[in-house]
Amino acid sequence: MKGADALLGAAGFAAFLALGEAVPRLGLVKEAYFPPTSRIADALGQEVTEGAFWTALGDTLTGWALGLAIAVGAGVVVGVLVSVVPYLREATASTIEFLRPIPSVALIPLAVLLYGTELRSVLLLVVYASFWQVLVQVLYGVRDVDPVAEETARSYGLGAWARIRHVLWPTALPYVMTGVRLAAAVALILAVTAELVIGAPGLGSRIAVAQTSQAVPEMYALVVVTGLLGLLINVGARTVERRALAWHQSVRGEVTV
Repeated sequence: MKGADALLGAAGFAAFLALGEAVPRLGLVKEAYFPPTSRIADALGQEVTEGAFWTALGDTLTGWALGLAIAVGAGVVVGVLVSVVPYLREATASTIEFLRPIPSVALIPLAVLLYGTELRSVLLLVVYASFWQVLVQVLYGVRDVDPVAEETARSYGLGAWARIRHVLWPTALPYVMTGVRLAAAVALILAVTAELVIGAPGLGSRIAVAQTSQAVPEMYALVVVTGLLGLLINVGARTVERRALAWHQSVRGEVTV
């Protein structure tokens, strides 16, 4: 079944590439605005031979990885504290609901004022957007803890740290991993967006330069690279999730099926 799914996926991707080649060749769209797949592939091949491309790729991955790490660490710590400290969740609920819907791109002017086009501007946007993905999942995970298990742990004299480690964390971990997977995708989106709009070093700034210089095939080639990065990050996050939750019923059921 997996082999057949892989073949169908490959066939669908090949059909998509063929469509991208045929549409401009048939004159349905202007090649100046949408080059054929072959021209985009040629531009991509040229890009990967340039050192500046790899430098930009490293800058994007640096902003993504640092921002994601900070967001995950802060989201887990804040989520657990808010959940276990009495009355803290009620005290912070309105603040969380106020801050969480604010679009990260709305903070671009603030990031530029504070840090200009430095890496810290990218980190500000990435961390803000990714933090809420993790925090909300942690809050849901802690809420899902079995109260009977919690009371049993208390009756056996387990301290706060022991209860977090042996009761709360195993229940919340599936939610945490979901939050990390969502945050990883959001972090990449905001990293490229920040580079594109602010001009911070990275793939986004190269896309902006290619667009302003009318290097359309190169622009699409760089967009393809960001898409491939997103695919790799999603596959990697799912792999880590399956390994971290190998003991969990949902993953065991997925593997069995």
